[in-house]
Amino acid sequence: MKAPSSTLTIVLLGLLTAIVPFSIDMYLPGFTDIARTYETSVARVSLTLSSFFIGIGIGQLVYGPLLDRFGRLRPLYIGLLVYCAASVGCAVAPSLDTLIALRFLQAAGACSASIAATAMVRDLFPPQDNAKIFSYLILVLSVSPMLAPTIGSVLSAALGWRSIFIVLAGLIVLIALGVRLFLRGSKGPDVHYSLRPASILRTYRSVLREPVFLLYAVLSAIGLAGLFTYIASSPGVFMEHFGLSQQQYGILFAFLASGLIIAAQVNTVLLRRFRSAVIIRWAFGAQVLLAAIYVLLAAGQRDGLEVSIGLLFFYLAAAGLIMPNATALAMRPFSTHAGSASALLGFVQMGLGSVVTVVIGLLAIRSALPMAACMLGGSVIGLLLLLLGTRAQRQKKSASLTVQEALVAEDQM
Repeated sequence: MKAPSSTLTIVLLGLLTAIVPFSIDMYLPGFTDIARTYETSVARVSLTLSSFFIGIGIGQLVYGPLLDRFGRLRPLYIGLLVYCAASVGCAVAPSLDTLIALRFLQAAGACSASIAATAMVRDLFPPQDNAKIFSYLILVLSVSPMLAPTIGSVLSAALGWRSIFIVLAGLIVLIALGVRLFLRGSKGPDVHYSLRPASILRTYRSVLREPVFLLYAVLSAIGLAGLFTYIASSPGVFMEHFGLSQQQYGILFAFLASGLIIAAQVNTVLLRRFRSAVIIRWAFGAQVLLAAIYVLLAAGQRDGLEVSIGLLFFYLAAAGLIMPNATALAMRPFSTHAGSASALLGFVQMGLGSVVTVVIGLLAIRSALPMAACMLGGSVIGLLLLLLGTRAQRQKKSASLTVQEALVAEDQM
């Protein structure tokens, strides 16, 4: 593959991956205006976020088999069309209940982009390059928390919150046009793939029975859960505990997000010398150490603002190493069912992330200690699962080699 076309392909796949976070982050600054428009509370407006997460979870399981049966592009175009229609509907929604329902449909369309992008990485690039490509996608993805809230706040202030959804629809049209013109070579339709419910369930069951997928899907979800813990907790920690203004918090949020961007670049360099599994192990180890230090400092009330920023920056950077490598290893065993595997991977990631977000919301975290404790717990679980999982894989491989050696010896007798 030539460099220019490869670069353009990565950019387009990154834009597809960024649709979901942009759809979440861009309209957050308009929450207050939305509540005012519908004469309700901001807490009730947050149901539009909950319905979006539910739509992503369900939509991914639906789109996965469609991507395997009809190829990557046709279901993707249908999903983007649904997204555009739902976005326009959100812009003119007459009631909050209608907006909640339309956000569900918007998510169902958006998830087609993220799982298609993941599957197409498996289609278009050699397996040994997948971790590097996912690092580039994380690079594009990491820009969304820096740009989307700013764009949303400007649009909301200048044109009203409804304009945010019109702009989102316009962006999708441009991305779809770019995909139509420049994205080539992904997997085509498979007429032998059955869409009968029993067959779909068998496919999902076969994916879940792959130990490598199950291990690294859960590990990637835990890495994402650490990021979600920070996102859900940071407003209370920095604006209430440390007393930052909204503007200061926005700048800090963008700075900490840059840790993910730097990690994506570092990962491409590390992959020249280390395997993905090794990078994941060291990244989880770093998270455990950083979070443990944070817990001890917060428990002793020595968690100053500068200390918190430094520890969180490197903790998030470690998450930026875990997610692309774990995603690449989870997808590696699949060539024929990459769409279904991508859907299940996204479902596991978003499912655990949604649960974490709900739990953090119920805990109403307003200080650093509970946030650090939640991060430490997740990282410890991730490291233990990695060590136990890789040990089980080595034992299984060793047992298999022993059986093969015994068969060879028997044949030679």
